[in-house]
Amino acid sequence: MAGRKQFDVDEALRRAMHVFWRWGYSEASIDRLTEGTGLGRGSLYGTFGDKSALFRQSLQRYAQTYHPQYEQALSGPHPGPGAVVAAYLQVALNRIADPAVPDGCLLTVSAMQLPALDAEGRAMVRAMIDGLRTKLEQALRAAGAGEQEAVELALCTLATNKSLAVLSRAGFSGEDLATVAAAAARNAEAVPNRPAEPSGPRQAGTTPSPLDPQRP
Repeated sequence: MAGRKQFDVDEALRRAMHVFWRWGYSEASIDRLTEGTGLGRGSLYGTFGDKSALFRQSLQRYAQTYHPQYEQALSGPHPGPGAVVAAYLQVALNRIADPAVPDGCLLTVSAMQLPALDAEGRAMVRAMIDGLRTKLEQALRAAGAGEQEAVELALCTLATNKSLAVLSRAGFSGEDLATVAAAAARNAEAVPNRPAEPSGPRQAGTTPSPLDPQRP
């Protein structure tokens, strides 16, 4: 039939996602994308648009694949903040341990190459990271963390997640990565459960956060 694709578009997008994931946007050349997808340049451009458009579609595919797993892990109920952090980071450990996908995290490598992306790509990366941070904060508050503690723990957990992705690409073992994740969960468990604080800026001289290294 005229105009009918002679290839699996979804499979081609999955393969393109892996190219960006493995090489990052800057090094994901058109030659690597055509080799990785098995498509000619004409089919690649005709189906997905230019490289920037293909990257955005790949990033969206990545989020649709993995972010629901984070949402499920955060859905709880959790007995405390430490359980929230452990559940969230376990999703990252499971993905890293999957031999069918590249090391690391597409969102992380994309954030590291943010200047190479177009404005829409940069906005997508930041929006996805902010979305994960918000869901972490909500889950931590539901598990008993105070308002400010949830904000700080969510940011630290997000940073740990991205660090795991970088360490995995550097060849650190699964055991090493699990040790990092377990330490983050233990630190979060030390946060006392308390009613959520009113939202808004914290005033100088108020009770310090349990994550403050100067707190006795």
